Amino acid sequence: MALWLVLYAGYAATLGMEAVGGLEYAGHEPHHLLVAESLANDGLLAHPKTSGSKGMQAYVALDADAPVEEVHGYARRLAERLEKAYPKLIVSKMDKSVRRKKVLIDWSQNNRAKTTVAPYSLRARRCPTVSCPVTWEEVSNAAESEDGSDLVFESDAVLDRIERHGDLFAPVLELKQKVPKV
Repeated sequence: MALWLVLYAGYAATLGMEAVGGLEYAGHEPHHLLVAESLANDGLLAHPKTSGSKGMQAYVALDADAPVEEVHGYARRLAERLEKAYPKLIVSKMDKSVRRKKVLIDWSQNNRAKTTVAPYSLRARRCPTVSCPVTWEEVSNAAESEDGSDLVFESDAVLDRIERHGDLFAPVLELKQKVPKV
């Protein structure tokens, strides 16, 4: 499972989580909440979103003045800090041999050359699913029930969600946070 920590200066930073190495779906794993908590402890608010496939991302809106190198450095330090705190659950190295049944926090996603699926994008699958913003409460419920199926959305369900909850991704476009000096 990969957890992408992508912090883009001037717009959204992303933490991505994808099922790999024996984990079927990232949505029901507790690591999302560990990452959200660590970001909150650093003074950052993150907004979760499904990938529309096997994973999730958490977006962090940053001030446009944040240098890319500073953002990249913070992402790496956070990933390494989480790996040290939770060595049986989290890794920060790309080497697949150390990732079996662990979460990769992919700090290297903090690079202008990398891509992440955009919110509300349809995924090219037999039954197309959507990359959909969700709430931390939904992520917590999925982790507690150990069932990520409530975090898998088809297009009709997403339109219903937007009608009921509004655009859960909108705060990412409005909030501007400073990169922590930790």
